[in-house]
Amino acid sequence: MQQKFYISYEKELNTSQYEAVIHTKGPLLVIAGAGSGKTRTLTYRVARLVEEGTSPGAILLLTFTRKAAQEMLKRATNLLDIRCEGVSGGTFHSFANYILRRYSRYIGFDSGFNILDRDDSETLIGIIRKEILNTVKHASFPKKQTLANIFSKAANKVLTIEDIVLNDYIHFSEHMGMIKKIYKEYIKRKSMHSYMDYDDLLIRFKTLMEDNSDLKERISSSYEHLMVDEYQDTNKLQADIVCLLAGSNKNVMVVGDDSQSIYAFRGANFKNIMEFPKLFPGTRIIALEENYRSDQPILDLTNIIIEKASEKYSKILFTRRKGGDKPLLIRTSTENGQSLFIVEKIKELIRNNIPLNEIAVLFRAGYHSFDLEIELARNGLPFKKVGGYKFVESAHIKDILAHMKVIVNPKDRLNWQRLLLLIDKIGQKTANNIFDAIIMENSGHTGLFTARIPKGVHENLVQLKDLFTKIDPAARSVYDIGKEIAEYYLPVLKYRFDDYPKREKDIEHLLSIMERYSNLVEFLADMSLEPPNTIVDDSLSENFSGDNRLVLSTIHSAKGLEWHTVFIIWALDGRFPSLHSINNPEELEEELRLMYVAATRAKKNLYFTYPKKTYDRSSGMIFDRPSRFLDLINSDVLGKYSLNSYEYNY
Repeated sequence: MQQKFYISYEKELNTSQYEAVIHTKGPLLVIAGAGSGKTRTLTYRVARLVEEGTSPGAILLLTFTRKAAQEMLKRATNLLDIRCEGVSGGTFHSFANYILRRYSRYIGFDSGFNILDRDDSETLIGIIRKEILNTVKHASFPKKQTLANIFSKAANKVLTIEDIVLNDYIHFSEHMGMIKKIYKEYIKRKSMHSYMDYDDLLIRFKTLMEDNSDLKERISSSYEHLMVDEYQDTNKLQADIVCLLAGSNKNVMVVGDDSQSIYAFRGANFKNIMEFPKLFPGTRIIALEENYRSDQPILDLTNIIIEKASEKYSKILFTRRKGGDKPLLIRTSTENGQSLFIVEKIKELIRNNIPLNEIAVLFRAGYHSFDLEIELARNGLPFKKVGGYKFVESAHIKDILAHMKVIVNPKDRLNWQRLLLLIDKIGQKTANNIFDAIIMENSGHTGLFTARIPKGVHENLVQLKDLFTKIDPAARSVYDIGKEIAEYYLPVLKYRFDDYPKREKDIEHLLSIMERYSNLVEFLADMSLEPPNTIVDDSLSENFSGDNRLVLSTIHSAKGLEWHTVFIIWALDGRFPSLHSINNPEELEEELRLMYVAATRAKKNLYFTYPKKTYDRSSGMIFDRPSRFLDLINSDVLGKYSLNSYEYNY
């Protein structure tokens, strides 16, 4: 006799979702296309298993955040009943912690071991770093935060410290021996004091299962069904753990989208989802292709974009909704033209009653939005920036601007202090004394040349004096002044920031913005506009309240989100994909997936923009083609226009 269910699964789910939900035996891979109801499918499957009679405690749901697991189990409880609260759900780390506490004696730890959070880990690494270097400061050696990143990446990617440094931190390769020495001591101290950091939880859990076959069988057999969310984001360590937990029954269901695997820089391994069927012979593969987010013209484009991937699970997203506008690729004459086009289009959307928080501007790198931030602030359009840092609030940009501000206003104590404190052996008190001496001279920034400087620091000011000697604001362009300051500041940048290669690109971009200004005062005024994360009192912002702000976001930070209208800026070959990735097939594939993720965030309107003929200072090249991911797409699918001003050129 067929079992009757409280929930009408077949009616409430589409065909593919239903097939995934009723699957009970053996390995299952669900390829969940963007906006296809992945969470809904997992939630209904939990409810179905419980309703069929599976003990809730025998179901293990692993997710990447505790909030995600709690939300799914809450929905399942609302769907069915309170039994779903008994399902074991959580993150890989929380589950590993639970098991290690129970069986700590197997790994030589007391059950009361302490977990080091990231701040604790950095503190311990900092102590070891100081002891081994035998000095508080050590020029050009990675800081404790960077060392923690290196150690964590090695753990998550199951690679050596040497591999990570040579691949991701090549500018620190000369310190390889010392970095490895600090790492060995870090491992030793953790064991000595019964500490585990987040990575250790996974490493020790894997070791526990591998080294104790009887225990592995006991743990894996206690879970009849294993489910894993966002499987494309798992690293090598997590994939190994899934194999160990699957046990002998192999009732493991993983859900993910290979097309949205974009976190290699965090250790995520694209190969995990591609090789799942090889690890689990007999895997059933179900693709969720019906999209509940975007209009069909947007899906037509995203299907074409991802079809270019050389390694993928084929799927074609579709929606039952009718209508919609095709996406547009807009070429502007300059970067500022790109910003002005977006500002005008946003104003038009506001006039059509689209809330600001239903509009997003997405970009590959944080510095890509710098020029746009200036124009948004100038036009009183409030925004929040997610990922990267706000242009005018980033330390290295503020350092550059401080040097320019004291040229315009020699009485600017705050900025004098900022730039003086960048100089070795100058502290707060000395900086104040130098400023007072300059003011007494009453002769502008050139007062530095004749002011009585405290003994012992005069030689450290020579380079700053030389810099100001070269700068005559009446005779030099804004760009020339900025270039001189940037060259002076570069050694400081390398000393202060371990990620200086990335910040150097930010400064290059700042210089390109300077090129369009003829007046230093005007440039600094634009840089010092009221921070645009607050409501601006003008006609455009009268109805803004709460969090009704435009979203500026890196694409990595936008994954899983959606908006009515999406702008993807700098869709320029050499910028997106980046010049660095073009000659690396694996990185180029990830950039393609990044473009796909960005495009699938849009519900109604999708715009790609790029400025023509952009000069790249670091390579000496001129970029003048749209992204190769878009360049050859038929105009029936992607409309293409050039703008010389605010008007379309048909």
